Amino acid sequence: MNSEENPKGEEPEAVTPKADNGEPGQPAPEPGGSEQAAQAEQVGTPEQQTGRQRLVAVLWPPRVSRAQLIVAVLLFVLGLGLAIQVRSTSDNSALRGARQEDLVRILDELDNRTQRLEDEKQRLEDQRTELENSSDQAEEARKQTLQKEQQLGILAGTVAAQGPGITLTVQDPSGTVESDMLLDAIQELRAAGAEAIQVNNIRVVADTYFTGTGADIEVDGKPVKAPYSFKVIGKPQDLEPALNIPGGVVQTLEKEQATATVARSQKIVVDALRPAKRPDYARSSAQ
Repeated sequence: MNSEENPKGEEPEAVTPKADNGEPGQPAPEPGGSEQAAQAEQVGTPEQQTGRQRLVAVLWPPRVSRAQLIVAVLLFVLGLGLAIQVRSTSDNSALRGARQEDLVRILDELDNRTQRLEDEKQRLEDQRTELENSSDQAEEARKQTLQKEQQLGILAGTVAAQGPGITLTVQDPSGTVESDMLLDAIQELRAAGAEAIQVNNIRVVADTYFTGTGADIEVDGKPVKAPYSFKVIGKPQDLEPALNIPGGVVQTLEKEQATATVARSQKIVVDALRPAKRPDYARSSAQ
C-alpha cells in the first residue's frame, strides 16, 4: 500500500494549517497581539518618536523604588516642620515690624536693668567687706542694720520717702481704663527699678491689688478716681522709657482713648503710709 500511494518513495509533505482568515502559512494571532501592535504602530520606533513622546515614555508610568519613596516622605515631613516653625516664630514675635529706634530703646532698657542688678550685687559685696574688715564689727553691724531697717520701711510703706523719679498722670474721660491696665503700669515700673510708688493717696506695696472696672476701680479695697496719679521714686532715665516701649503702658492706654503723661522730677515725695502689719504665721528662721 505504501508503494502504491507513494511510488517514488518520497516522504509526505507537511500540511500547513490554515489561519482563521483562511490564508495558508499565516500563524494564528496571539491574544492581545493586535493591541500591542496598534500601540507600537502609534508610538513608533525611538527614531520616529518626538522629544515630547520620548519624555513621556521615560516619565510614565513612574518607576519609584522603595528607597526613593521613603526619602520623599522624609523630605516632605522635614519641609512641613520647617514651614510651621518659621510661621510660628514670625507670628509670635512681639517686635516684628517695630521701628529701629524702638528696638534701640528696648535694648537700652535691658542694659539698664542689667546694670542695676550689677550695682545691687556690688553694694551687697561692699557691705559684706566692710563688716568683715571693720575693727568694731558690732558697731558696723548696728549701722548696717539701721540702714536696712530704713530700706525695708520704704519697701513696706511704713516710712515716707523722697528722691528723684517721675509722675505718671492718666486721664480717663470716657471711663475705659480697667484695673488690669493700672496693674500693668505698676509691674512695668517695678521692673524698671521703682523703689517707692504711690497711686493717688494710696501707698503701693508688695501685696497691693487692683479690682473693679471703668469708673469703679479700687486699690487695696479703697476707691480711686481718675485722673490716676502715680508718684514713683527711681531713676528717671529708666522709668520713663519703660512706660513708652512699643506695646507698653502708654500705647495701651492711648488705644483705650485715655491719655498718659510722664514728667521727670528730681524730687518726688511719697508720703502715703501703710500700718506695720505683724504676720500671722510667718516667723524668722534666724537662730
